[in-house]
Amino acid sequence: MTKRRGFIRQGVLGSAGMAIGGIGFSAKSYASIKGANERVNVAVIGIRGQGQAHIAGYANAKNARVIALCDVDSNLFGGTMEKSFTAKGLPKPRIHTDLRRLYEDKDVDAVSIVTPNHWHALAAIWALQAGKHVAVEKPCCHNFFEGRKLVEAAEKYKLIVQDGAEQRSNPCAQSMAAYLHGGKLGEVYMAKGLCYKWRDTIGKTPDEPVPAGVDYDLWLGPAPKRPFSKNRFHYNWHWNWDYGNGDMGNQGVHEMDIARWGLGVTLPVKISATGGHFMFDDDQQTPNDLMAVFEFPNPEGGGDKKKILQFEVRHWITNREGVNSENAKDTYMVSSSNTVGNLFYGSKGYMTKNVSEWQTFIGKERVAGDKGEGVGDHYSNFIAAIRANDQKLAQGDIREGFYSCALMHLGNISYRLGKSLEFDPVRMKFINAPDADAMLTREYRKPFVVPDEV
Repeated sequence: MTKRRGFIRQGVLGSAGMAIGGIGFSAKSYASIKGANERVNVAVIGIRGQGQAHIAGYANAKNARVIALCDVDSNLFGGTMEKSFTAKGLPKPRIHTDLRRLYEDKDVDAVSIVTPNHWHALAAIWALQAGKHVAVEKPCCHNFFEGRKLVEAAEKYKLIVQDGAEQRSNPCAQSMAAYLHGGKLGEVYMAKGLCYKWRDTIGKTPDEPVPAGVDYDLWLGPAPKRPFSKNRFHYNWHWNWDYGNGDMGNQGVHEMDIARWGLGVTLPVKISATGGHFMFDDDQQTPNDLMAVFEFPNPEGGGDKKKILQFEVRHWITNREGVNSENAKDTYMVSSSNTVGNLFYGSKGYMTKNVSEWQTFIGKERVAGDKGEGVGDHYSNFIAAIRANDQKLAQGDIREGFYSCALMHLGNISYRLGKSLEFDPVRMKFINAPDADAMLTREYRKPFVVPDEV
């Protein structure tokens, strides 16, 4: 065993080996923590799109280095290697197409999962079983069941697990939550999440042969076997239920997380969602306009003793609603055509928030009041939590990630069934709605099965 692998992580895994996707792992051989002067070796799984941001984020983070890349599309490796490593004078990372082979690499301390949604939870659970710390992009799970299993795995293996809710690392969001929870806006009885992103039609694409260099069976993973089509592959998978969760589970889950955080709630008791796929006759299955309302108990509140969270997706011409996201600074969530952010309503006034700043307006006259700002670094936060071996330092704790993703899943179920639903937050089941309960999970394609016992 090399010197750097000699550090043993406290209470992580038993000594028995385990099988992951047909691969045998010795759990104890992977259990380690970082010494105070050691760099964390990170592997990025999924290197297209947001994966490029992860590569850059860890390359720029102190005490971290990207030592491996993994993607089912081998056509992406050449350009990424030149742009992100060779051109910057950085050592070339190891490359893999199968994440199971990557998880055998004893030099990899942590993985950053940037796959399509339907792979997020399974990839994360397998990584934890292999002794790797995990950062998993939002949403952390493709369905409700997967989120529960991922939380169970995080608690069992006692590794650092960070959800991709990157606004949790922003001083802006942290001061927002402190302000609202401190009662400075009075009784905060309602929050709204806005996801107004200009999205054109995706058109229609035919079934066709799998492109050279793509392991399509591995890309499908847990999802049903289907022929290859461009609209079910790079990026446009977001709009297909087998792989994505629509815009509420894409951009919108960020704003869902902020709204839930500000309200100080977890799981709802009532859900009602309506919407549709308007204007376009194309391959998209998910709604491009969606309105979801969630009700939470509020024993401390006045009146009806409840809190309300509203969420809305709009895809085309729309108004701004005052969150000023088009003017937000130092962030990728900026566009002249998009409105993305949050509104909070309290007994003393209301608050507007975008990714980097918030502003209050107080009283009947809506006088400008307190405000806050600041953008953080989610990647560096993950590395710092690993080096300290302290989950409490990880902003975007996976438990919080599950609650926010759960809202998105419950809203999508209400939309897809076309009816309002009641939910039991303790049993984590719908009330008198077996058709809705059936949609809390999916049928998995072997061997890509999210296990009941993690």
